[in-house]
Amino acid sequence: MIDDSKLLVQRVQTGVRIEKRLLKVLKAFAEYHDLTLGDLLEGIVLHAFDGKVPFGQPSLEKIDGLKKFYGLDLDSSASHRLKEIKGSSEAKRKRGKA
Repeated sequence: MIDDSKLLVQRVQTGVRIEKRLLKVLKAFAEYHDLTLGDLLEGIVLHAFDGKVPFGQPSLEKIDGLKKFYGLDLDSSASHRLKEIKGSSEAKRKRGKA
């Protein structure tokens, strides 16, 4: 028997910085499944915390297509090695305050 009961949670708004093409793929994948980006990220993280793979083969194939479409050439080997282009965020923040 499947437990369809809803779990009540408190959500907060956050300002997370993320690589631009990665965000595009995530947003497109969430839209494809009629999910919010937050719901998709919660699902991915909860699966990862349990040591489970969040996606099956059909989803991985869709993600691969979206990565190609948006030019995302990063994979897990890039984790912890990404470095932001100098001035890209700092210059935008300064312009916003002026």
